[in-house]
Amino acid sequence: MKIQITYKNKLLSKDILVAESLVSRMIGLMFKEKLVDAEGLMIDPCRSIHTFFMRYNLDIVFLSRDNLVIKIIRDLKPWRITWIYFRATKTLEMPAGRLPTDINVGDRLEVNYV
Repeated sequence: MKIQITYKNKLLSKDILVAESLVSRMIGLMFKEKLVDAEGLMIDPCRSIHTFFMRYNLDIVFLSRDNLVIKIIRDLKPWRITWIYFRATKTLEMPAGRLPTDINVGDRLEVNYV
């Protein structure tokens, strides 16, 4: 399943994969050299991530149930673990540098299933 994400009336991405099953959430982007079929991955539910076995840095956005940005981590290197963000219910992962710099904590992202 894929989603389209907009913010501040701008398109963030029209090609985000969604990981909702236990297996797809556990595997996430591990072992992949690059994203081929999408621009990012939305993990739902998710309050913390790790980048073990990742081959590239990530930009991370932790979101609340109503898609409010709780925390942004830019350029997270492989072999790291984030804190647990208890107010978050989902996480958006994108290759480092793909997340626009004008997205801030407190912004609301609009998520549409395509």
